[in-house]
Amino acid sequence: MVRTICRRGTTAALGLVTLLLLPHALSWADHPWGADYFPNVPLTTQDGTTVHFYDDLLKGKAVAINLIYTHCHEACPLETARLAQVQRLLGDQVGKEIFFYSISIDPEHDTPAALKAYAEKFGVGPGWQFLTGKKEDIALIGEKLGLTSPNDASSRDGHMPSLMIGHEPTGQWMRNSAVDNPQFLALTLRNFLLGWHASKPLPSYTEAPVPLSPTSGEYVFRSRCAACHTLGQGDAIGPDLAAVTTRRDRAWLTRYVLAPEQMLVMKDPTAVGLFNQYNQVRMPNLHLTPEEVSAVIAYIEASPPIVK
Repeated sequence: MVRTICRRGTTAALGLVTLLLLPHALSWADHPWGADYFPNVPLTTQDGTTVHFYDDLLKGKAVAINLIYTHCHEACPLETARLAQVQRLLGDQVGKEIFFYSISIDPEHDTPAALKAYAEKFGVGPGWQFLTGKKEDIALIGEKLGLTSPNDASSRDGHMPSLMIGHEPTGQWMRNSAVDNPQFLALTLRNFLLGWHASKPLPSYTEAPVPLSPTSGEYVFRSRCAACHTLGQGDAIGPDLAAVTTRRDRAWLTRYVLAPEQMLVMKDPTAVGLFNQYNQVRMPNLHLTPEEVSAVIAYIEASPPIVK
């Protein structure tokens, strides 16, 4: 077994772990990522329960972990909405075979009550805990997991939208984008963590659909919008966008998608109304270009209802 590990200073980080199983592989029991590596610091769940990071959250489990903060208006809402989709795809495996953890990087603001309210806004189900704790303990967890880096301070959110998945008993860890396609993430979790439990063969690569152009409106919608919106299947985290151009002025839609947080700051009445109507979930700034916004609006306008 070959492990490639990103190092920060002299501390091994799990951020870029690559595992290659070879005929002469070491025993999984030889892996170094256990009680001696992970901090066993106390954290508090959204329900006010005190847990310890290694003993209660990691030991003996398959996990998916990301960092968030509840008043973020950049990637965090999209991360949470995307992982809520993944949770629905995995069904009751979450909480039994795989455990989801979202840890706040702003513990001063994110009390258990704030985290609980945030989780409820996104329809989070059992098996997914939102956690807070001491800032220095959370920073240590992020470093050990490879979910933080020296470049975070210059990123839009103060952290990258990454998802670390791991199987503590075997020492297998892999980092993914937390805003990736939900079907891909669900399949990755099943294959990487639960592949040996699969009851039927996985689909062949030859069955994969032809990839969309990254500049197409459909690609933008599916990759950036479908976590929170449908086209004709009813309201989700945000409003159903079918025929939205008949309800909203195109120029207003363009301004709103380009800079939703600015519209709220300016107290635009429609933006404020949507914010209040949909559980005060912030529309994230997706940092789309004007061309991408134009393409996705045109796609929504021209498309029949689709299934997420």
